[in-house]
Amino acid sequence: MDPAPADQLPADGQWFPRPVETVAAAAGAVLALLLAVVADPAGRVLFGVAAAGLAAVAAADLLLRPRLAADSEGLQVRTLTARRRLPWSAVERIDVDEHDRYGLTARTLELETAGMLVVLGRRALGADPREVADALARIRYTSR
Repeated sequence: MDPAPADQLPADGQWFPRPVETVAAAAGAVLALLLAVVADPAGRVLFGVAAAGLAAVAAADLLLRPRLAADSEGLQVRTLTARRRLPWSAVERIDVDEHDRYGLTARTLELETAGMLVVLGRRALGADPREVADALARIRYTSR
């Protein structure tokens, strides 16, 4: 397949967790909370902790949108502690790390700058890290 002409390449992109996963986490939190009400004392603690964890995941998914954004200027990465804007000149490496374990392949997107390494997985991006790396390369290429 021939590459698309430069005028048809995306000018920017945003990646965030898929909405269905956020809804599933929120629904799991509600279910765990309901189970905590009817469980024995030990079960209440376990279901309560599970509900809190799932609610935290759903809240982070909603508050940290988009997790990664790119445009002709550079990248923007959102984490729990900060929102960082990285110009393309500061991005030293964009790579996909791939590991096979127990028959499963885990891929992460690695963004490296002089003082920081950002690692984002498929769930945080809502897409395959390989596809995101390709899109970032296209966006970076068209910004030059």
